[in-house]
Amino acid sequence: MPPKILIVEDTESLALMYQSYLIPTGVNTRIAYTGEQAIAALEEFQPDLIILDVMLPDMNGLDILSSLNAENSPQVIVLTGHATKEMAIKAIKLGASDFLEKPIEADRFRITVNNGLKLKDLKQTVKTYKSTYENGQYFDLIGSSAEMQSVYQIIKSASASKATVFITGESGTGKELCARAVHLASPRANKPFVALNCAAIPKDLIESEIFGHLKGAFTGAIANREGAAGQADGGTLFLDELCEMDINLQSKLLRFIQTGCYQQVGSEKEVKVDVRFVCATNRDPLLEVKEGRFREDLYYRLHVIPVTLPPLNQRGRDVIEIADALFKKISKEEGRSYRGMSDAVKNMFLKYSWPGNVRQLENTIRNILVLHNEDYIETNMIPALPHSQNQSVETAASEPSHRVKTQFEDSTPISSEIISIDEKPAEFSQSDIEPLWLVEKRYIEQSIDACDNNIPKAAALLDVSPSTLYRKIKSWEEMQVS
Repeated sequence: MPPKILIVEDTESLALMYQSYLIPTGVNTRIAYTGEQAIAALEEFQPDLIILDVMLPDMNGLDILSSLNAENSPQVIVLTGHATKEMAIKAIKLGASDFLEKPIEADRFRITVNNGLKLKDLKQTVKTYKSTYENGQYFDLIGSSAEMQSVYQIIKSASASKATVFITGESGTGKELCARAVHLASPRANKPFVALNCAAIPKDLIESEIFGHLKGAFTGAIANREGAAGQADGGTLFLDELCEMDINLQSKLLRFIQTGCYQQVGSEKEVKVDVRFVCATNRDPLLEVKEGRFREDLYYRLHVIPVTLPPLNQRGRDVIEIADALFKKISKEEGRSYRGMSDAVKNMFLKYSWPGNVRQLENTIRNILVLHNEDYIETNMIPALPHSQNQSVETAASEPSHRVKTQFEDSTPISSEIISIDEKPAEFSQSDIEPLWLVEKRYIEQSIDACDNNIPKAAALLDVSPSTLYRKIKSWEEMQVS
């Protein structure tokens, strides 16, 4: 359906000329010669864009502009033969997308109209986006933050495809919920969703769990068993903690992904299925490739549509939305009532670093509801939470919730114990002061050396992720280059 444009101009010759300018564009136009006609046309015609003259015989065009509903109003281009700076500013403040002074050349007129229609489409897209994602929930994922909205958009864009989705994120960030959202948003939503945790299955059983086995294939195989691959036929197979998979099995998985065919353990017959793959890991997959624990060809085969789930401490007020939803959910499960949280509780939740992410938050909320009968949550009901990066709930609550990060800081900062000066000299002067990042750099390098250059081991001892150390090392290298 072509866009509808209402031309409000009291001079007939000009109105017809503007109409003729738009003929090549294929739009649907209507002319109103008075303010009264324009108001009536707004209701009946419902234009996408209005070309609005200011000086009308029965009213000022800006009065029509000011009466428009800002939520659902069309785009407005204001026309006048008596333009002033003040009038242009007023028109823009009232919601006009552009301001043109008579006489107007045809090309300029068409370009301005085209830009107005594009802006209309953009606003509609944004409106749709907000209605979809800013309600704080996308399937079972909760959060209105910009970080999560980006995740939702990736899922939505990837939903119609069969392309593999590769989810990374810290433990407890909701990788399986994300995988389910990918499945539920896809045309396979009414087909099986099969989840397999590669870390929870013994090494000698994982092949059978994925591909199934025949009776007698190995000791204990007392009957034929269909594996996850067969169960997921037509649907989605979610391989969680993929980097934990034995390197010898990865070649078989690669062939399965490439061909859609596999063999059950103990069988020489190939089975072909239609499966969409979603994978997840809390490790750094490129590091696993570098260390020889994960096949490079398998990584690049699976790493088609990457989705990175942010840690909870980077999601702002999402923690309040998630906490509220969990309080409602768990209170029903436990047969308790829930009326809300105090502002002090919200503030404590916002300031705490949540090293265990959403999983830790869920366990905390369950603890509160099980041990307390009150329906309104106060701070004295919150259990003692483990320190993370030298920070407790109490100390965190006394610190600002947001601060500007320096170029040397990471979203997962090193413990303040690490970056402090271990032994203060007897006499400490200004000349002894070093940049904080330099102290941190030296300590991290010493830690890596102490671990025989084993970065994952050093990261574990420093209580940060290996990717954090890699990012810091990279930033230092870039500083040296520059």
